[in-house]
Amino acid sequence: MLTTAQRDQYQRDGYIVVSGFKSAEEIARLRRRAGEIVDAFDPAESRAIFTTRDQARASDVWFLGSDNTIRCFFEEEAFSPDGQLKQPKALSINKIGHAMHDLDPVFNAFTRDAKLAAVARDLGLEQAQVWQSMYIFKQPGIGGEVRWHQDATFFDSTPISVTTFWFALEDATIENGCLWVEPGGHRGPLRERF
Repeated sequence: MLTTAQRDQYQRDGYIVVSGFKSAEEIARLRRRAGEIVDAFDPAESRAIFTTRDQARASDVWFLGSDNTIRCFFEEEAFSPDGQLKQPKALSINKIGHAMHDLDPVFNAFTRDAKLAAVARDLGLEQAQVWQSMYIFKQPGIGGEVRWHQDATFFDSTPISVTTFWFALEDATIENGCLWVEPGGHRGPLRERF
């Protein structure tokens, strides 16, 4: 599946970009399903806000209990002081997490695609496991930054063996806040544990 050059880049830099890996139809299906999950979500269930800046907030029961279910999390500035949403619910959600890969048929099919398994093998992952799945929104005019981090910060494994797959479901540019990576950052030590 991967070329020798892609494998070499992954070993050297810690990442590769595989443009066009998922079809437009697969991406559209995932986006539609995420919209349906948000539409079905009742904000009265939880006002949980996701942030990587406040570990206490990320340790709340709603967040910690999301490892085996599907839950929506709000943007930091989603609510006014009186507790009302400042904009429509669909524009207030930061992310959906964390077990869509196991519990939702659309996300399951996207995650357990044979092509993706082939890439994992090509990267040297002998016993690849899916620990979590997230659908992260980048809402217009709202939302806190996701500060720099190493993905292994969020997963406790010894030795560090975390490899993450990130899919841009819409154009990700410098102007609209694309993902940045540090080439070779995977070879350094783990800088913090969340």
